[in-house]
Amino acid sequence: MNIVAISGSLRKDSFNTMLLRSLSELAPAGVDITIADISALPLYDQDAEAAFPAAAQALKDAIAAADGVIIATPEYNRSIPGVLKNAIDWVSRPYGQNSFAGKPVLTMGVSVGKLGTALAQAHLKEIMVYLDTRVVGQPELYLGPAHELFDASGNLTEESTKDLLVKALGVLAERIA
Repeated sequence: MNIVAISGSLRKDSFNTMLLRSLSELAPAGVDITIADISALPLYDQDAEAAFPAAAQALKDAIAAADGVIIATPEYNRSIPGVLKNAIDWVSRPYGQNSFAGKPVLTMGVSVGKLGTALAQAHLKEIMVYLDTRVVGQPELYLGPAHELFDASGNLTEESTKDLLVKALGVLAERIA
């Protein structure tokens, strides 16, 4: 099972990227989670669709080849970060060539607060439903406070969170199978 994961944060010590790394380590045998790098994507410009930028085409191709997608997002101003929306726009364009279509998608997020990504994920799910994905509704993964979940090296240490992530991966795998 080939899953592409996207972190909506470019920050070096991003809790959401840490979450995706932890999820990759928790994945059972036969489930490969690759974390895509969205830092090199140019700003979406419809004029550039005629000659798709290499970084955008690579992400688009990776999503098209994937069996499923995981998106971990922080919450910026009660929504998803611009860099994540930009990545989604590139992957879903040009019109009629949406690489997300039909893919099972699991959303999650971690923040310093207890429900800090709830509104961002609500917006993200709206976008992904519009893009014809099969969004996993349960379990919901609004994780935090981040400083209680990870150690200084970025390792997930909270056992009940690990259990929840394994359960969520199981649901995603069922949607893929």
